[in-house]
Amino acid sequence: MLINMKNLLSVAKNNKFGVGAFNIASAEFARLVIEVAEELKSPVILEVHPVEHDFVGDAFIVYLRELGAKASVPVVIHQDHGQSLEHNIKAIQTGYTSVMIDASLLPFEENIALTRKMTEIAHAADVSVEAELGTIGVAEGSAEGGHSEILFTDPDQAERFVKETGVDTLAVAIGTSHGLYPAGKQPKLDIPRLKEIAARVDIPLVLHGGSGNKDSEVAEAIEHGVSKINISSDMKKAFFVMLEEEIKRGGHEPSELFLKPIAAAKEVVAHKMRLFSSVGKAELYG
Repeated sequence: MLINMKNLLSVAKNNKFGVGAFNIASAEFARLVIEVAEELKSPVILEVHPVEHDFVGDAFIVYLRELGAKASVPVVIHQDHGQSLEHNIKAIQTGYTSVMIDASLLPFEENIALTRKMTEIAHAADVSVEAELGTIGVAEGSAEGGHSEILFTDPDQAERFVKETGVDTLAVAIGTSHGLYPAGKQPKLDIPRLKEIAARVDIPLVLHGGSGNKDSEVAEAIEHGVSKINISSDMKKAFFVMLEEEIKRGGHEPSELFLKPIAAAKEVVAHKMRLFSSVGKAELYG
């Protein structure tokens, strides 16, 4: 069942569970995420970053839409970190059911203006919009960008931002980074800040850089307003570490090389869905 992000996350917010948004850059990842979601009866978000979209092409989004439409669970096709109106309009035309306008590096007033305009355009096409306030950090191996220093989301600004833009979901900066954290560095989420933001706004919140955080902190964040958690690095690392082992064993055909990497990535996806308490929640959607 293919739906937009607003309809997906309104149910998650009301029932206090999170939905995993898994970055997809190949058919293997798309299939394994959908298969786990169907097995666990979990709603799911297939997320494609612009860099990933450039690699897979427009036709891949058509393929994702077909997977989502045929799936037995709710599926959102989401563009991650769109940087401009033009970029997101193209994404809507390509078939995404949700887009992100990331104007977080612009001055606050400009972020509001651009996000409001994007929201007006997207809502006319029944496409939902995610925005970002504050800046997410950047760790190792990330193509998603970020900032060398995390600029935490201000709760006062978050309240005004949501009121003036009409955005459907808001990515907040509370201590995470995109990519893999180096050895010895453990991110810590600012839960008190999250609680204050959640008390000021009435829309689902988004946690970017969800890989590498303590499970207990992620679960606590879901209790306090986070409804969407972005996962990329953990899943891809499991796949490619196992793929390297298979190559060393001498496999040559994709049917030989990819089976164990797919299984390894599936374990990560299943763990995340259980952590987010989304297992079995597909039944909440009509």
